[in-house]
Amino acid sequence: MTALGYVIRPEHPPEDLPELARRVEAAGFDELWFWEDCFWAGGIATTGAALAATSSLRVGLGITPAPMRNAATLAMEIAALARLYPGRMLPGIGHGVADWMRQIGALPASQLALIEEVIAAVRALLAGAEVTTDGRYVKLDRVRLEQPPADPPPVSAGVRRPKSLALSGRVADGTLLAEPAPVEYVEWAREQIAATRPHRLTVYAWYAMGADGAAARNSVRDVAAGHFRRGGPHIDALGLGAMTGDATPDELIDRLGVVVGTPEECAAGIRALAAAGADSIPLCSPHPKPPADDIERLGRELLPLLR
Repeated sequence: MTALGYVIRPEHPPEDLPELARRVEAAGFDELWFWEDCFWAGGIATTGAALAATSSLRVGLGITPAPMRNAATLAMEIAALARLYPGRMLPGIGHGVADWMRQIGALPASQLALIEEVIAAVRALLAGAEVTTDGRYVKLDRVRLEQPPADPPPVSAGVRRPKSLALSGRVADGTLLAEPAPVEYVEWAREQIAATRPHRLTVYAWYAMGADGAAARNSVRDVAAGHFRRGGPHIDALGLGAMTGDATPDELIDRLGVVVGTPEECAAGIRALAAAGADSIPLCSPHPKPPADDIERLGRELLPLLR
């Protein structure tokens, strides 16, 4: 069964996170996800706060940037949370936004090499192995965690493009696709990942839900237009070619955002993402500050249609 989650964006101040996490759990979601943007609250701290505030909710960090973390210390932090809250920690590691990584002096010459080395080392350390490696970026000399988790959490790679997706299929336990993620992009990404062992695909999905489906679409029209102008593999997967201008038809908003419209339309979008291969679908507002009652409204009007 596909897990349903909710994303708390980094614009929320950290002191609000425990209560928000409790609300997500009470609403009936399976998972809660954060991401670590510069220069908001740190991802390990926010993940730990949400785990501490809830009792059964799985909490994902999707993602922490590999250039910002030493592989050994990252494994130590993940191991601590995995032992404190068994089966509830879902770590994700990504490239990081290039401009931010450059801003802090951490942009690697090869993002692919760095993330592969970090994920490989973190997974091995979490499994209790002694790791010695002299890689291009990760250099460890007989490092072993003193307190690895009994059940290591699956480590996902937060990536988007073909080479990174193929890398994720080789070295990670799962892949996290950032929002917005059209159905065609999810299907294409699965093909690029080409995993030969169990591989968890987490798909962040935009949501815009209301009794008036037209009003819900209008609320994301400007954000959708920006994505179509910028392009990227998630846009290329739609097969539309280059687009300019700000007029974004409802059909394109539905294809890009998927979980948009009335509750019934949003439920259909979630089912389509699940059919395309999504194992977990965290709902993410395209706006920094969604309406205050969104969590409860989704739990009341959308989740019952999917159980």
